[in-house]
Amino acid sequence: MDSMWKKILVGVAVGAAVLTVGILLGHYGIEKGGTEHAPTWLKALAQDVDEEVLDIFLKELDPKRMEDNLRELSLKPHMATSAGDQRLVQLMLQRWRDAETGLDEAWTQTYSVFLSFPNKTNPNSVAVVSAQGSVQFKSHVQEKVYTEDQKDPDIVTPFAAFAPAGNPKGKLVYANQGTLKDYEFLNSSGVDLHGAIAITRYGGSSRADKALNGAVFGVAGVLVYTDPFDINDGKTSDTNETYPHSWYLPPSGVERGSYKNSFGDLLTPYYPSKEHTYRRPESEVEWMAPVPTQPIGFEDAQKLICELQGAVAPDAWQGALQCEYRLGPGFRATGSFNGSDVQVNVYNRRGIHDSDNVMGLIRGSVEPDRYVIYGNHRDSWVHGALDPSSGTAVMLEISRVMGSLVKQGRWRPRRSVLFGSWGAEEFGLIGSTEFTEEHYSQLRDRAVAYINVDISVFASATLRAMGSPSAQSVVFTAAKQVPAPGTLSLSVYDNWKLFTNRTSPTHGVVPSMGYLSGVGSDYASFMHYLGITSMDIAYTYDKTKTRARIYPAYHTAYDTFDYVKKYIDPGFMSHQAVARTAGGVLLRLADSLILPLNASDYAESLESYLDTALKNFTDNLNAHQISLAGLQGAVLRFRAAATQLEKEIREIDPDKESPLKVRRINDQLMLLERAFLDPLAFPDKYYLWHVLWAPVSSSVRSFPGLAEAVEKAQRTQREEDWRWAHRQLTSVTTAIERAVNVLENALHP
Repeated sequence: MDSMWKKILVGVAVGAAVLTVGILLGHYGIEKGGTEHAPTWLKALAQDVDEEVLDIFLKELDPKRMEDNLRELSLKPHMATSAGDQRLVQLMLQRWRDAETGLDEAWTQTYSVFLSFPNKTNPNSVAVVSAQGSVQFKSHVQEKVYTEDQKDPDIVTPFAAFAPAGNPKGKLVYANQGTLKDYEFLNSSGVDLHGAIAITRYGGSSRADKALNGAVFGVAGVLVYTDPFDINDGKTSDTNETYPHSWYLPPSGVERGSYKNSFGDLLTPYYPSKEHTYRRPESEVEWMAPVPTQPIGFEDAQKLICELQGAVAPDAWQGALQCEYRLGPGFRATGSFNGSDVQVNVYNRRGIHDSDNVMGLIRGSVEPDRYVIYGNHRDSWVHGALDPSSGTAVMLEISRVMGSLVKQGRWRPRRSVLFGSWGAEEFGLIGSTEFTEEHYSQLRDRAVAYINVDISVFASATLRAMGSPSAQSVVFTAAKQVPAPGTLSLSVYDNWKLFTNRTSPTHGVVPSMGYLSGVGSDYASFMHYLGITSMDIAYTYDKTKTRARIYPAYHTAYDTFDYVKKYIDPGFMSHQAVARTAGGVLLRLADSLILPLNASDYAESLESYLDTALKNFTDNLNAHQISLAGLQGAVLRFRAAATQLEKEIREIDPDKESPLKVRRINDQLMLLERAFLDPLAFPDKYYLWHVLWAPVSSSVRSFPGLAEAVEKAQRTQREEDWRWAHRQLTSVTTAIERAVNVLENALHP
């Protein structure tokens, strides 16, 4: 791996030398008013996106190849570090080293990371145990088989990764979504939680929080299931309503997942997990499920919940299990489980395992020391056809077409393009986080942007994109050039606008592009830790036609090629639309003379956040002698600086402009996102340094740290909490002022 980075650095040095010589020749060696004697490579310094190359690239992205990719990628289960995962490591290397369609370089990076797996010889289960000790009910160990691929012996049995081993037994209580408020409601309603087993449904809180919150009230074990109300629009029968008859989750389907609340390797925060790295003891890790926890299917959950006694659960807690949900504790006297307890049997094992990232590089011709990064994780819980192989199928096709153009001498990007196939994402974004930790300095100084395509197709209705406000314009531009699947004349952009839109003060009605205010995929460390402009792109479903929180087969044994081919994207045209959109963004970021990042769109987002803060927080802050005037001034100055920079960009003449000026402006655009980092903003959370997009508990859509702090201070009315709110206001104001300095690129006395 070190030799590979040495090759990259050699390319960087050569590129810098070319740029410097070009600047000197441009200033001293070329007669003013003529370039007829200029060397041929000098023209490349002013080369912008070649629309003809872009058109060729978009046309060559083949849906049939993506279908073939997906079939191969999802042929076997490929959980992180498994034999199936290693098979795909070799497949990625083979593709990226191909003599005709490969990249300039491809290599692996191995990290020794902390993972959790079930015991193969002693699978986890849930049992109802009578007072006399007899087992009256036991949950399914495996999901029901409907197709041949679900017979694969390498399918991992359902488990909650990182949950501790143990066999707690107690009275069952129904805790809805396992939020802190849900447990507080039970406690205040007189439900005895001490030593109880809580059954919770997915949604409302993170997986780990369902156990972490319960442990606060003395819960001894936790069960988690997917309620058909939340994922199946109420459908429950596998005879005609669920897969294999539709896209809905069968009754025995179990959503696996990682039950921890911090991303990256838990034992080596901020350091890459190598053999020599110091590892803190497991006892110091705060964010893993603290009690034995096990996911089950709604078929098993129904048998338990429908036997509960106690008060009727609130209307908002009722689901679609065809019975009235009650709170417990314990089972009803008239049922077959009367007097019985529930026992959670977890035999998970934690340990250190080697996990690989696979990296591929196309060196830039003019600015090889600037990286545009495109990433997708490789590991899955089972076959992972949608999550993540739909994204990998797209990435392989994008890299194939780009590699072909390079090998044929038809194209080479201005900036370097780096592809990343991340390992162990399902265990908490581990591969991508370790990569950012190891290459922190290089990425901080040289990474232009990060494009994430994880699940590329959730469904086939419309594009869904999230990202930094400065990336909005390039995503819109790319989406306008792509025909929308299933329509006769609409672009992806126009179709997207029909499904979800907003009114921009600057642009009018535009599609709604979300913010990356969560940590749900591999963009997290790039955006929140390094401040690299990032985006996440996918095709998704029409939310007016289903209340499914995600595609129903998510993280189950039913996320297979057959499922995708029949119910998600039969012709793979949505895969092609994502490839064309994300690929168009990638090519424009790699080739544009001036980076297609828009500071004015960032100003609009800051102004929206400011308006919300003024409406929601002014009176309470003023009552404690805390003023928002400094924040208002910073946002005003940001708008002025962004407007001035955009004016300067519009006035650039590529044929006459100094390469140094172009480089300066690009650095301003590249480094803008970094200005919003404050390592001290959220001291109790690892990697969350971005003061604008950090995930917090507040429902107010404004500056997150400030909103959370003010809400807490309003609730407690403690002076120290108002001081913390003032501290958060200072953090975000200072960050915006730093961003102004980046845009102005000048130091003022």
